[in-house]
Amino acid sequence: MSLSDLFSRKRKDESDAAEGGADSPVFPTKALAKFLSSLNGKSQPLLLDLGPVVGTNVTFFGEELGCKILVENVFKDIDRHVAEGKLDELPAFLSQRLPQEEGSVDGILCWDIFDYVDKKSAEALAKQLVRILRPDGALLAQFSTSAPATNSATYTKYVVIDRQNLQYRPYTAARGKQKPLLNRDIQRMFEPLRVTEQFLLKNNLREVLLRKPSASSHSAAD
Repeated sequence: MSLSDLFSRKRKDESDAAEGGADSPVFPTKALAKFLSSLNGKSQPLLLDLGPVVGTNVTFFGEELGCKILVENVFKDIDRHVAEGKLDELPAFLSQRLPQEEGSVDGILCWDIFDYVDKKSAEALAKQLVRILRPDGALLAQFSTSAPATNSATYTKYVVIDRQNLQYRPYTAARGKQKPLLNRDIQRMFEPLRVTEQFLLKNNLREVLLRKPSASSHSAAD
């Protein structure tokens, strides 16, 4: 999706987000500022958001980074597989989901997408994200650290308020959160990316910032 398409959808998106309530709770984020700092030195970086589209986020990242933003709403893919009774096909689908070329994206916003897929699907998606991330690129993701308290199926739109705060706007999902991934599994499935920052928040979310080693570091290792 192009930047112009995102802006043309901004008004509709903000209307949809209102269903979750503009008075939804706001929580601190410690990793977002680190993510932004890792991309600030890049000229017109390419940013991939795993969705859904949030118009105010498009504006925020555009102003902060002067970047081009692509959105691939993987949450909709999960819903479709649930609706069609094809969850067993999700890992294979995700292994082919992203059309971006290898090493073409500077930054990736995963939000909490990995909380809603099984381990095989998580590994398939992570492998694709590693493939398309440029050397020295950054990836930001959130992971639950505890099992969901209820079986309610709800996604969250993360609306950026500023560098230190995110508003959590819930909306209906076809599938609830799955069993939390262990920290060692997270690190393993994103190899060779390296965890550079990790923050455990009071709302039982772990923010993780990963970086892809630069070409020069690979050469030094060789």
